[in-house]
Amino acid sequence: MFYFAELFSLKPRLTLSKPFQFKEFTIHQDKTAMKVGTDGVLLGAWSSVENYPDTILDIGAGTGVISLMLAQRCDAMTIDAVELDENAYEQTAQNFENSDWGDRLYGYNASFQEFANEIAEENETYDLIVSNPPFYTDDFETEDTARNKARFTSALSFENLLEGVLKILAENGVFATIIPYKEEAYFIKLAEKNNLFLHRVCHVRGTATAEVKRSLLEFSLHSKEQITTALTIEISRHQYTQEYINLTKDFYLKM
Repeated sequence: MFYFAELFSLKPRLTLSKPFQFKEFTIHQDKTAMKVGTDGVLLGAWSSVENYPDTILDIGAGTGVISLMLAQRCDAMTIDAVELDENAYEQTAQNFENSDWGDRLYGYNASFQEFANEIAEENETYDLIVSNPPFYTDDFETEDTARNKARFTSALSFENLLEGVLKILAENGVFATIIPYKEEAYFIKLAEKNNLFLHRVCHVRGTATAEVKRSLLEFSLHSKEQITTALTIEISRHQYTQEYINLTKDFYLKM
């Protein structure tokens, strides 16, 4: 099962299973533990579509929110979403069918490793690959250490993620992801071993005085000049910075 960590809840926890209404689509999330979270929204809004991707892959789709955001943002003819968990896959399929872009969105219930191998065998590639990957953080700690470790290692390791991406990323394609800031250096080193080069990074913090919590990273197969930016989400509780509003205003109802 994929586990998605979120920086902040976008709704009070008691209402997390209710549909989440965006400006142009609705996310139903009653069937899956992978609720709408800030991490996914950040990645869906931040990932670059300036090269007009024709084929997009969302790894670990959860509710399908990232795929739907990208469908809203660009005219890609094919947006595939692979999800290992059956309930999450069914939820993704439901959300796709209920959207205005159902004819461009396709869900697959499989492990990413299996999916990547099949796509590679067919010599197909993607112009843009995005992933809000499973990662172990303190947010998921319990007193059962073995269970904590199992929830991480049974999902999708960074190594397997990057190895799969390399197999199916187009020559001029882009891979974008969001990970804990504390994992950034390790992840970048692993990416370089897989001939994936960092060329855009954004460090995300909750408030101006808070520590950096997330890293938005964008890679390609070619070494380029690196662009580094920073994003602060809130000035105070529920008072958002202008830069965060600018990034997400096309999606959130109240932005």
